[in-house]
Amino acid sequence: MIRLRAVLILIIGVMLAACTNAPVPSPQPTTPTPTPQPEPTQIVVGVDDLPPGFNPHLIADTSPVTTALATLVLPSVFRVDAAGTPQLDTTIATSAEVTSTEPFTVSYELNLEASWSTNTPIAAEDFVYLWERMRGDTGVADAAGYRLITEVRSRAGGKAVDVVFAEPYPAWQRLFSNLLPAHVLKDAPGSWVGALVGGLPASGGPFKVLTVDRARGEVVLARNDLYWTTPSVVDQLAFRRLDAPAIAAGLASGDVTVAMPEAREGIRTALGGFTPPPKLQPGPQPSVTQLGMRADAGPLADPRVRQGIAAVIDREAVRAAVAPEALAADAFGVAPSQPGYSATAPAGAPARPDPVAAAQLLTAAGWTREAGTGRWTVDGTPVQLVIGAAAERPQDQKVAENVAAQLTAAGIGVTVVVPPGVDLFGSATVPAIPPSTTAQPTPTASTTTTAAPAPTTGAGQRRPTPAPTPSRAPIPTPVSAPVTAPTTGPPTTAATTTTAATTTTAAPAPTGGVEVDLMVVPRTVGGDVGTEMASDYGCPLATALVPEPPRSPTGFCFHLLQPLLDELVMADPRPETAAAVERILWQQLPALPLFQPVSLVISTATGETATGIGPGPLGTGPLTGAERWRPPAS
Repeated sequence: MIRLRAVLILIIGVMLAACTNAPVPSPQPTTPTPTPQPEPTQIVVGVDDLPPGFNPHLIADTSPVTTALATLVLPSVFRVDAAGTPQLDTTIATSAEVTSTEPFTVSYELNLEASWSTNTPIAAEDFVYLWERMRGDTGVADAAGYRLITEVRSRAGGKAVDVVFAEPYPAWQRLFSNLLPAHVLKDAPGSWVGALVGGLPASGGPFKVLTVDRARGEVVLARNDLYWTTPSVVDQLAFRRLDAPAIAAGLASGDVTVAMPEAREGIRTALGGFTPPPKLQPGPQPSVTQLGMRADAGPLADPRVRQGIAAVIDREAVRAAVAPEALAADAFGVAPSQPGYSATAPAGAPARPDPVAAAQLLTAAGWTREAGTGRWTVDGTPVQLVIGAAAERPQDQKVAENVAAQLTAAGIGVTVVVPPGVDLFGSATVPAIPPSTTAQPTPTASTTTTAAPAPTTGAGQRRPTPAPTPSRAPIPTPVSAPVTAPTTGPPTTAATTTTAATTTTAAPAPTGGVEVDLMVVPRTVGGDVGTEMASDYGCPLATALVPEPPRSPTGFCFHLLQPLLDELVMADPRPETAAAVERILWQQLPALPLFQPVSLVISTATGETATGIGPGPLGTGPLTGAERWRPPAS
């Protein structure tokens, strides 16, 4: 028994030893289960089209989308409130005030946290860059205030700025809005023009440009994660190019949250089946469409010819054919949607078409009408005017075609060209591109456009710069252009619509440049009216900083008018000054006002709850405050 017990103990010991020496299997590695990332929240805004570029200071880039991106991406020292009054944006500047009157100086203390999405501070160099571009480049909007600046000084490592003016400028709070990133643009190819074709390269606001896909017609903004104050609620905003049926379908399915197409019957028809109907709000755009008339050279240099051409054109017919829901514009300063607007147009021509007055004016200017054909000639040569519209602006092309049809019916030969907008608004000669070869070109993100060269007039001679004049000159009495009796021949008529049978002369092949006599040009509104009028109709003065200031798109400069424009820019202009300026402009006609475009701000009940969208202030538009929008409920 004892022996058996000993044997069992020995066997158990051996077995335990064997178990102890056996290799222990290693644990099998486990692959962690990935945590699914939520899709970014996104609000889609339906729009008609994308602009050719995104520089909010270029006339050629004027569009609702450009305005929206500037509002959400670019920093501004002041922003207008719902009443249109500038309010200091403390996320950019902690203070901005007039610190000296001799010389007039404004000092800015910039927010130390304010920086671009590249981690570069928003600083004095951005003020300098915008000032230099606005004072000396062609095709810019509202440059008069910047041309009064003589110096921009940096302090506190660039986080304080002193801006010195040649004279007091009461509208200084309107300056340095939509600052651009100097550290990116100053050495970029194309800089002022080309570098902004593919988007805005840096952000100083709650959103940044994520992608620009011109092939798909979409711009996507994403939350700027480096924004130093309250971040945007929604992750992304997408601007998507859609026609009227696609907007209606997208709103119905929820794929489109809100939309802001141009007001027209087609979109109203497409939305006709909605139950309940969506909310439609008119949103006037911050521009007025005008027919610019070249005043520094060519057949329209004589104001009687400009008056005669304007007396042929039926402006109401053009508006009805192109933008029937737009607001008729009958003034050069205040826009139809702005408080205080009133028509300043005279009772007769050119405010209303008048064939008899047109014939008298053209005859007095030396034109002759052939009795048999009704064709107007000068020195025996048929008149052939060139009218231009920006290739990237389809509505402007429709305006040009309608105006051309009316002039053709009146016996005036017309050629229509559609050059790029930067050329049309920035150069005295443009590529002679006919409409038939242009399918609304959309440059790609890699497209680089160089700034137009400094323009000249006529045979390359620059117009003399007027000498400085007193700031408060007597208001001149406008003098009517002389007229003579009308010539014989078929009566002058104005066509009211463009039909298939009404065609214009084909433009020459794009091999060289032509001078444009008439151009469809947007005039920016919504800022300081005096500054806008001085920018659009004034004579830029040569200075030591800019010895050869750029011409306006039409080359207009009327020396007797300049002192009154200067007065409108300064403090306390006389009440009668603005009225006198309007009277002179209607006689000199650097442009013929046509209409103020209107968008429709569209939202369903879901979109209204998510965004509370409205027309917004005129200068910043419906996307004002979009950083507070919430994703629509699913």
